Amino acid sequence: MSYPIVILKPKRDASIQRKHPWVFSGAIQKISLSEEQELQEGEPVWVANSKEQILGTGHFSEASIAVRLLSFQQTELNLEFFQAKLNKAFEVRKSLGFINDSSTNAYRLVHGEGDGLGGLVIDIFKDVAVIQAHSVGMLNALSEISSALQKVYKNELKAIYNKSEKSIHAQEIELKNSYLFGEANTPYLITENQLTFELDWVNGQKTGFYLDQRVNRKLLSQYAEGKKVLNTFCYSGGFSVYALNAGAKLVHSVDSSEEAIKLTEENVKLHSTPKKNHQSFVADSLKYLNETEEKYDLIILDPPAYAKHPRVKHKAVQAYRRLNEKAMRNIESGGILFTFSCSQAIDRKLFEDTIRAAAIDARREVKILHHLSQPADHPVNVFHPEGEYLKGLALLIN
Repeated sequence: MSYPIVILKPKRDASIQRKHPWVFSGAIQKISLSEEQELQEGEPVWVANSKEQILGTGHFSEASIAVRLLSFQQTELNLEFFQAKLNKAFEVRKSLGFINDSSTNAYRLVHGEGDGLGGLVIDIFKDVAVIQAHSVGMLNALSEISSALQKVYKNELKAIYNKSEKSIHAQEIELKNSYLFGEANTPYLITENQLTFELDWVNGQKTGFYLDQRVNRKLLSQYAEGKKVLNTFCYSGGFSVYALNAGAKLVHSVDSSEEAIKLTEENVKLHSTPKKNHQSFVADSLKYLNETEEKYDLIILDPPAYAKHPRVKHKAVQAYRRLNEKAMRNIESGGILFTFSCSQAIDRKLFEDTIRAAAIDARREVKILHHLSQPADHPVNVFHPEGEYLKGLALLIN
């Protein structure tokens, strides 16, 4: 077994020595191939320093991130490799209490670089695994990954679904979402903190459900009793269900997607909370905030990523500022604002600076009650701070 060798320029291996898992194209001096080898998108490669000493193994890409390292050793990316990685991720989730938990049966098993598998996301919904490959290398390895998953879960999985059609951007690849193993009907019911939710990984966004807000939804419950709540960008209504279950006086759910609103209404119906306390609107969230005359006690802002690339960072900051300013103007004195950014290009300091600017423009007194982030099943590799994509604040507005 021999892989092509990506040889770095002199003194360009420092980040790898510090265990950062990305190799940028500008750091590459040359690529060493044998006569029978050819280097294609997604191919496994070894990465070496300028003295041709092997530093690690990863997937190659014709992009600015040229190699995503999966190991800092010279190894083979085979079934045994992926089984060991997935088993390690499984043991972490077991230690966190997710395995065989009767109150929560949905969690993230693999969070990219946070689990040493850059380009791969796996969410577990009870006995179904939903996979998103974010690199061609991981897409090519799905057969091994599927087999490894079945071994790690000792054949307890009913189905494994590949949801990579929209996460792979290579134009030459024609890809359709499909089952890699078994099959399961959707919509599908899961339990989160003893609340029931309906999800659809076939037609829904991302893997079908936003598991990264689990802890923040539970925290919201502490503030919702007797409150008038607005949940913008609500998708499947997670925050709405938690607020209603906690005794909110009124909950308004807003999303521009009609399908999302239907899913929200179905999830509200699954619970015994009074349905008359809930109303949903198919509308652009910022436009709704601009046009509504309603004043709320509790507002949730959880927009999609405004900055998917650093070059649009300034534009994204302005969008976050306008959205938060408007929400601050629409909230009662003493109200609570839960506000988030899932843009990887917007770091925590920049996000907090943006919220500060919105508070100045809105002329409101604002205090930070909680710094919010992604939960423990979405771990951040300390050598890869880019993995902390979800930033949030719970704010007291006066």
